[in-house]
Amino acid sequence: MTDRLKGKLAFVTAAGQGIGAAIAEAFIAEGATVIATDLSADKLARLATEHRYELDVRSTPKVDALAATVIGKLGTPNILVNCAGFVHQGSLLDCNEMDWDFSFDLNVKSMHRTLRAFLPAMLKNGGGAIVNISSAVSSIRGVPHRYAYGATKAAVIGLTKAVAADFIRQGIRCNAICPGTIQSPSFDERVAATADGTGQSLEATRKAFIARQPIGRLGTVQEVAALAVFLASDDASYITGQPHLVDGGMAL
Repeated sequence: MTDRLKGKLAFVTAAGQGIGAAIAEAFIAEGATVIATDLSADKLARLATEHRYELDVRSTPKVDALAATVIGKLGTPNILVNCAGFVHQGSLLDCNEMDWDFSFDLNVKSMHRTLRAFLPAMLKNGGGAIVNISSAVSSIRGVPHRYAYGATKAAVIGLTKAVAADFIRQGIRCNAICPGTIQSPSFDERVAATADGTGQSLEATRKAFIARQPIGRLGTVQEVAALAVFLASDDASYITGQPHLVDGGMAL
C-alpha cells in the first residue's frame, strides 16, 4: 500500500459486508480514517476502525443526526462513499409499487440523504471526493429480470453526473462505480433466490451465472475497492462525473 489516502477522513455506508466492507478495508490500508456505517452495527466489528455506527440510510433524521455527530466529533469527511443497495429480481410484471418505491428509496434516495447531509460542510471545507456505487446493469446495459434494479442504478448515474456538474468549480468530484457480477453475500442471495425460482440446484445456478461472464469468472470485491481507492485519491483529481465500469467485459 502507498498511503494514497493518508490524512483523509472517509464516510462509507453499507460497510458491513461485500463491496462496502472491501472499500472500507482498502481505505484503511491506504491510510484513511474511516467512519464505517451499516444497518447492522454487528457487521462492522471486524473493521480496523474505532468509528463504527449503526445507520439506516432510509431515515433522513438518522442520516442528518449522524452527519452532525461525525462533523462535530471528527470533522468534515474528505471522502463520501455511498454503497447501500438492494437487488430486486424480476421484470416489470413482477414489480409492484412497494418493490419500486423500496428499491428507489434504498438505492437512490439514500444517496440524496447523505449528500444533503454532508455536501454543505464538504463545500465549506474546500471540496472532496464522492463515490457512488451504481452498476453495469443501468443505463449502460439492460439484462433480464432486473427492471427496478436497472432503473435505480441508471438514476444513480444521473445523480452522479448532476452533482459533478453543479459543484465542479467548488472542489467536488463525484464519480460512479459500475460493477458487473461480483462475488459477495448479495450475489449468494441472488443465486439462492434464482435457484429457488427455477428449481435448479445452487451449484448449477452458480455455474450459469459464471458462464454468462465474458471474462469467465466473477469479479471480487477487492477489485471494486481498488477502483474506489483510485477515484477517492488525488490520483483521480482530473476525473469527475463518470460511470466507471469494473465488469469483466459485461458491457462489451
